[in-house]
Formats: sequence, C-alpha cells, structure tokens
Amino acid sequence: MPNNPGAVLDRPTIGTLGRLIPAPGPQRMLAASNLVFTVGSGMYLTAGVLYFTEAAHLPAARVALGLLLAGLLSLALGIVVGHLADRYGARGVYATALLVQAAATAAFVIADGFWPFVAAVSVATGAKAAGVAARSPLIRRHGGERPQQFRAYLRAVTNIGVSVGALFAGWAVQTGTTTAYDLMVLAIAALTVASAAFLVLLPPATAPPPGTGPGPRWAALRDRPYLLLTVLDGVMAIQFKVLTVAIPLWLIADTAAPHWLIAATMLTGTLMVIALQVPASRGITTLPAGAAAYRRAGLAFLAACCLVSCTTGVPAWAAATLLITAVIVHTTGELWHAAAGFEVSFALAPEHATGQYLGVFGLGAGLAEAFGPALLIGLCIEWGRPGWYVTGAMFAVTGAAVPAAVRYAERHRALEPAPQ
Repeated sequence: MPNNPGAVLDRPTIGTLGRLIPAPGPQRMLAASNLVFTVGSGMYLTAGVLYFTEAAHLPAARVALGLLLAGLLSLALGIVVGHLADRYGARGVYATALLVQAAATAAFVIADGFWPFVAAVSVATGAKAAGVAARSPLIRRHGGERPQQFRAYLRAVTNIGVSVGALFAGWAVQTGTTTAYDLMVLAIAALTVASAAFLVLLPPATAPPPGTGPGPRWAALRDRPYLLLTVLDGVMAIQFKVLTVAIPLWLIADTAAPHWLIAATMLTGTLMVIALQVPASRGITTLPAGAAAYRRAGLAFLAACCLVSCTTGVPAWAAATLLITAVIVHTTGELWHAAAGFEVSFALAPEHATGQYLGVFGLGAGLAEAFGPALLIGLCIEWGRPGWYVTGAMFAVTGAAVPAAVRYAERHRALEPAPQ
C-alpha cells in the first residue's frame, strides 16, 4: 500500500467516464473544492472583461492595461506563497489565498475608477496565482503514488466547472444590466469562499515536511535546469491562447467559415480535455516519457497551425472542416503538453519544496498569459499565413529542445548531494 494518506484514488477508475467522483477522502474534497472554484472561474473568463467595460464603464484599452499590470504584479507571488505553503502548511495558506481572492473579487462592485479597478484586480489575480502554487503540495500529499495523474484528473474537472460557469455567465451577458453583472461577481466571490470551506475537511499535516533544515532557502531559483524547463514550458504555454485568441480572430477576419463555429471550436477542445486528459496522462509516467510528450505536442501544434493557415480563400464548408480538424489536432497536442508538464514539474521538484518549485514553474505560464495574446495577434493575425508557420515552428522547436533539457536536469539532480 502507498504510504501517502491521499492514495485512495490511485487506481484505474480515476477520471473514467464511468466514475467521475473520487472515493471518499482528501481527493474528493480537493476535487469538490476545485469544481466549485472553477465554476466561478468560468463565469469570470466568459464575462469578466465585459463586467469591467459594461458595468464598471471602463474603456476597453484601460481594462486591458489593468489586466496586464495585474498579471505582471502576480508573477512573483506564486514563488513566495508556494514557499510559505511548504514551510507552514499548504492547507491554511491555500485557504487564505482563496479568501483573499474572494474579498478582492467582491470589491469589483465598488471599484469606481481605473486605479481602484487595478488595485482590486491585482489583489484577485495575485491571490489566484498564490493559490495555484499553494495547492501543489496538497496535490502531492493527497494525490496517491501518482500525483501527476490526480493533477490530470483535476484538469478535466476544471474544464467541467469552467463550462458550467460559462453557462451561468451567459445569463448576465444576455440580461446586460449592472445588477445582473454585480450578482455574477458576488456569485464568483461566494463560490471562491465555498471552495475554501471544503479545505477544512482535509487532514492537517501531522509532521513538518522533510528537508526544511539546512540548504538554500530559494533552491528553485538556483536550479538552472529547472529554470530552463520553466522557460521552455512558458513558450509552449502560448499554445493555450491559440484556441481562445488567434483562431477566433482569424476565423472572423480571414475565412468564410460561419461565426458560430467559434463556439464549436471551443466546445470541441473542452470536451476533448474533459474526456481524454486522464487517459492521455497514463502513459507519461517517467521523465523521458514526459520529454517525448513535449516533442509530440510541438509537432501537433505545428500541424494544427499549418491547417489553420490553409483556411483562407477556400469555401465556407472547407474552412469549417479544416478548422475543426486543426482544433482536434491542436487539442491532442494540448493534452500531451499538459500531461508532460505535470510529470516534469512534479518529478524534478523536491518533495519538501513542492510549492516553491511549482510556483517557479508557473512563471512560464504566467508570462505566456501576459504576453501570448499580443504575440499571436502580431504573428498570426497581422502578418497572416506566414505567421502561422512561424508560430507552429516555434512550438515544434521548443518541444524538440525539451528532451535535452530534461537530460540536463537529470544529470544535475544526480550530482546533487543527498539530503541529510
């Protein structure tokens, strides 16, 4: 039997369509907390920008600037809070981050100008980044012998929650009143509080984590191979904006495909992640397997970008067929990329510093979130077809570089002295 107290779900039934709910125990509580939280996230992702422009009456350009500032300010918080979670207990730190995020989100309704908006959204965004890092030690502790597999399961749950939240957000958008938008924001805050409440049912840590004695305090920032992999994963993470930014803009401006196909592409990708993320992760159980999955993902993104580039100048039916095919190919690469990231980031992170290391690894995705949309718009939309080929090549080259970076990390880890 595994010695991890959260091992109750480490069996083949996890994430299958026949059994979506974990067995009773810590994993069920984490899954429930994640589901409730991501329903709120789905509302915010769908209508958050509209809230600021329609209900708070801020110009779209100022909203974009405020969100960029908030994203940049939040980058370092993941490392700091992850370190606090390692030292003082992830459950309490994660719950605190959720409560701070809830309070900041509720403050949106009283943010009556640009700077109050920046302050509220910065605190909310920073707390969200902090929560992601603080949750990582909980996933490792309660995720069974394969916490990477449980992390894949949580990603499938996330897509379910976001889809449900998007439906509720549709009511606020359709109603279009300030009251409806305010109710949506308060509902997001309430769901975030409810997410924190589930954490009370998790068992507290019974002993200090090993390895918290002598050694570099900020080891992750000194781990050059891990930092290299963080950079490479950050470049690959720009792919998440292909489906949400580049393809919708391209479909409207450069193809004859019907505009409703945007929703169809989003739905296709979401359903694939819900159904296939856990199966896609099962064979990626070693560092070499994770490195190979990065390489496959890069090639899939290249193929998808090439397919999208062919959708201009063709009949609507052909453009629609090519776009749906491209989304399927791209999402297959996304499944591999996500699974590979789970494996590499967890396997190379010392157990006693999981929060700190995963906080560092999240920097790459944070930078992709901040700068990815502008990069893709410049390459794929403003440049056009050649930009799609350059974007695909960027992903393919990055994926091809990961195996060498993983070997470098393995050699570096082999040379490290054993913990005392």
